[in-house]
Formats: sequence, structure tokens, C-alpha cells
Amino acid sequence: MSEDVFIVGAGIHPFGRTPGLSGLQQGVFAVRQALERAGLAWRDIQFAFGGSDAAGNADTMVSELGLTGIPFINVANGCATGGSAMFGAYSTIKSGEFDIGLAVGFDKHPRGSFSPLPGDWGLPDWYGETGLMLTTQFFAMKIQRYMSLHGITPHTLGAVAEKAFSNGVLADHAWRREAVDIDTILHSQMVSDPLTKFMFCSPGEGAVALLLASGRKARELGLPAVRLRAAAVRTRPQGSFEVFSPALDLERGGSPTSVASKAAYEMAGVGPEDIDIAQLQDTEAGAEIMHMAENGFCADGEQTAWIAEGRTRIDGSLPVNTDGGCLACGEPIGASGLRQVYENYVQLIGQAGARQAPGKLRLGYSHVYGAPGVSAVAIVER
Repeated sequence: MSEDVFIVGAGIHPFGRTPGLSGLQQGVFAVRQALERAGLAWRDIQFAFGGSDAAGNADTMVSELGLTGIPFINVANGCATGGSAMFGAYSTIKSGEFDIGLAVGFDKHPRGSFSPLPGDWGLPDWYGETGLMLTTQFFAMKIQRYMSLHGITPHTLGAVAEKAFSNGVLADHAWRREAVDIDTILHSQMVSDPLTKFMFCSPGEGAVALLLASGRKARELGLPAVRLRAAAVRTRPQGSFEVFSPALDLERGGSPTSVASKAAYEMAGVGPEDIDIAQLQDTEAGAEIMHMAENGFCADGEQTAWIAEGRTRIDGSLPVNTDGGCLACGEPIGASGLRQVYENYVQLIGQAGARQAPGKLRLGYSHVYGAPGVSAVAIVER
């Protein structure tokens, strides 16, 4: 019999830059915070899934947390590392094997842009020599094409970034906690046309830990909890156009996001119209716009009206990236997807503080996307 799965606790190390503290130590901080808030000890945890991209193997955390002999699985899946770690923990509890476990992600990236090498991704050297391994170039090309097809303007890109920084001011864990007006955003240094420097997220540091439990264990603990209705991870289908794709197929297909989104909705038995709050991958401002449609919340081109009317603001009909998303928090790869779920967890249990979305929130949606075309989606319910 498959088990219901609940998130019964969460911890977070602030995102940004933390000199003198390793990424792994930030992960330990997040785990200890989650345990303390739940009134649990490390010895109570039966298994763990965790990962990072640049800060070491997550399983080595046991040297600081305690040598209890638990199974600890390392996860590496690009920007979807955190979402994949949670998928592993979710599946383990759903199978009935264990009652309580951990999903943790952390990272500590060096300053500057990510610098992937073509050979590591199965690509020829020329792909890097043309500049396409630099993700700022790829994302700019992708949103340029989308803007041309669907009438999106630079002003709408700027409005997305302005919202992100405004929300980040209200989030204790955010890196960028200063509002930036839209004129400054639009007229700041151009990085890759049409995206200015305030429209991109930055590699950074941070950590998130989530405690997952079976329904029986959740009832026993009696803690504020949200039910994990769905957790889906999918790779790119034929015809999709993704990071590190050397060509665009004439016969277009879906995207890993659209495939993962469909799977998650079916798993949860809900549709996009039922979602009360959403956290969407916003590596840059254009990504949030495209992912609004790919996750089913609106049709291509409708984003302009949605954003102009304030529907995605904290007090809007569908708040999106209520803690500022990657634009305000930065992107420590291993932690980023779990940060989204953390944000939905605190929103649904009414503990989001100054950024708390109004009304009774029942369903929260999170989505992460990364190279070379992988997406993770989770739906939680209060």
C-alpha cells in the first residue's frame, strides 16, 4: 500500500555569500534547524537524500550530524538536484520502506558565472567557442525568440525583476534585499540582449533541509505539516529546445517542464486553476515568463496582461516567487529547488511573515528547471 507523504519540518541557511563557512556546513546548519523546529534528533532520521553541485558530497554531513549508519544517497542532477533529492525521499516514504527521512541541498559557488565545459555535456568544442556554453547567451536567445513569437516586451521582463527584488526585501533568507525600480532595471548594463544585469540571478551559497514523513508518523508527531501530493522529475522530450542544445528541431516537441508539469497534475488530481501559490524557476526574468505558460497557468502571450495587472504579486490571484525567487535569492544549485518547496511550506502553514500571501492557501506549486533539459515539479497541500 502506498503511503501519503508529508513535509513536517524545514530549515534554511540564508542565501548569498557566507565567508568562512563551507557549503556543507551550511547544509548541516539547515538540517539542525529543521530538526530543532520539529523537536527531533538526528538519530530519529531513518534515511536521507542530498546533493550539491560544487560543495562536495552530501553524505559526508554525517561526520558532523552523527554516525548513525543511516542510508544517505548523494544526488547530482544540475539545477534539479534539490528537486531530485526530494523526489527520492518522497518515493522512499511512499513505498512504505521508512517513516521519516531527509531531503537536503546546499552549495557554495565561486564568484562569476557558471563555466561548464562542452566535453562534460557530450558537446563538441565548437559549441563553446561560439559562446553558447555561456548560459546567459542561450537564455537571451531563447527569450528573444519567445518575445518575437508572443509579443512580450522588455518592460514586462523588467516588471518581473522589479517584483522579485520587492519580494526579496521581505524574505529573511534572500540575498538581494533591496528594492530596484523598473527604470534602473531596464537601463542597467546589458548582459545579453534583451537581458540586463538585474534580470539575471547569480550563482551563490545557501542550504535547505526538508523533513518528510509518512501519514502515520506525521499524525504521531502532531507538527504543522503539508501533504506532498505530487513529486515529478522529467527529462527533455524529442523536439524540445534546451540549455546546451546544439540545434533547434524544425518539428517542435514539448519541454521537460511541460512533461513534468502534466505528470504532477495527474499525480495530484488537480489542475493549474486549483493552485493558490507558485514558485517557478527564474534563472532570468524571461524564464519566469516562459514557465508561467509551460506549467499551464496561462497561454503563451497572456503573461503581459497577467504581470501588468499584478496577478503574480504577493497579493495577486496567483502569487509567483513570493520570496524573490532566484533573482533575489541567487542560485546555489543544490539548494535552489528545495528553497521553492520551503517557501510553499511556510506559506501554507502561515509562517511566511511579512511576505505571507493573503487568504487561505491550500495548494502550492514549485518548479525547477536546469541543464541539459531536466525539470522537477512538486505540489503540496495544506
